[in-house]
Amino acid sequence: MVGRRSLGRQFRWLWAAYAVSALGTWLAFDAFPLIAILVLHAGTAAVSGLAAAGLAVGAVVAVPLGPWMEFRRKRPVMVTMDLVRCAALLSIPAAFALGRLSFAQLLVVSVVVGAADIAFTAASGAYLKTLVRPADLLVANGRFESTAWTATMLGPPLGGAAIGLFGPVLTVLANAVSFLLSAVGIRAIGGREPRPTPTEAPPRLRAGDLLDGWRYILADSALRPLFTNTILVNGLIMAASPVLAVLMLDRLGFAPWQYMIAFAVPCVGGLIGSRLAPRLVARFGRHRVLVTAGALRACWVLGLAFVGPGTAGLVLVMAVELGLITCCGVFNPVLSAYRLDRTPADRVARTLSAWSVTSKATIAALTALWGLLAGVTGARPAIAIAGLLMLATPFLLPRHDRTPQPEREPQPPVPVQP
Repeated sequence: MVGRRSLGRQFRWLWAAYAVSALGTWLAFDAFPLIAILVLHAGTAAVSGLAAAGLAVGAVVAVPLGPWMEFRRKRPVMVTMDLVRCAALLSIPAAFALGRLSFAQLLVVSVVVGAADIAFTAASGAYLKTLVRPADLLVANGRFESTAWTATMLGPPLGGAAIGLFGPVLTVLANAVSFLLSAVGIRAIGGREPRPTPTEAPPRLRAGDLLDGWRYILADSALRPLFTNTILVNGLIMAASPVLAVLMLDRLGFAPWQYMIAFAVPCVGGLIGSRLAPRLVARFGRHRVLVTAGALRACWVLGLAFVGPGTAGLVLVMAVELGLITCCGVFNPVLSAYRLDRTPADRVARTLSAWSVTSKATIAALTALWGLLAGVTGARPAIAIAGLLMLATPFLLPRHDRTPQPEREPQPPVPVQP
């Protein structure tokens, strides 16, 4: 089975490090807003500003990190980013214990963690390209995708229970420990990572290099439409999420546990989609799966505008989210593998960093914009507008795939039965 192929001991350590950090992140889901509200007694505007500023400023801070790490060994960068995130998060329970925690510290930590997230993601993508064969990139990214959805499904309920028992500061401590364990796992990969050598650009960082990732993406006929499509789709999904939360929890009277279940249970679709992705690609081809799943994931958000109260409304949200997440579960690993195939080894870190920076900045901007839009039009029209705009995003997907398919391993001959 293609999905059960062994990718070696080194990949298993990288996968384990990713799993523990992903679970820690989702355990601490919404911990910062809860600390701001429950501990620091911040208002709605301050909490919204904390979420938007952390994403936006963190993205700006991360801009030079892509070119900086391109010609450095990626494992030390990943370990460093894990330790930076661990130290920044540990400062919150320490300050809380000393009675010195402030809103400004929450903001600074969210910026540091956001920038380190982008750097880690770019470095890990570049490292994965050197760790596994091109033919195995889809399988590897599918395993990361399934792990991410498992953490998304399990983390918030467990984190919510921990917050109810011990308070939100403890989940931040657990998240910090998860990054420390991730650093240990990456260090345990072992082996000697060769230093990257440039083929076109000098390893010395110059001011003009800061935009190299965007230059490469926008000049590539296949990556450019995928970049625009994924940035807009992710931004619109995330922009509609806070508005939907207000609609469900405030206007429709759903309990917090019902809201949590409505989004946790459909994450099983991510597991299904990520497991199906390699099989679908093997049967229908990478480009057809990429375009079909990319188009289908745009069809669901509009349905959230029609959610009503009671059991029927809860079932509607879960059905819509299940469809959306299943399509994303197929699309995301195929996109990740395709993007790595398409990008030369000496440009991967810059390209992935530019992609993440743009995504986080767009999410921050659209989230703030949709908050204002919902204040003017109401929650349902704002969600409907996001859904209608989503329906236009499939036109941005590339029509043709000019990237050579990864070579497959030769299969042994099937013995003929006498």
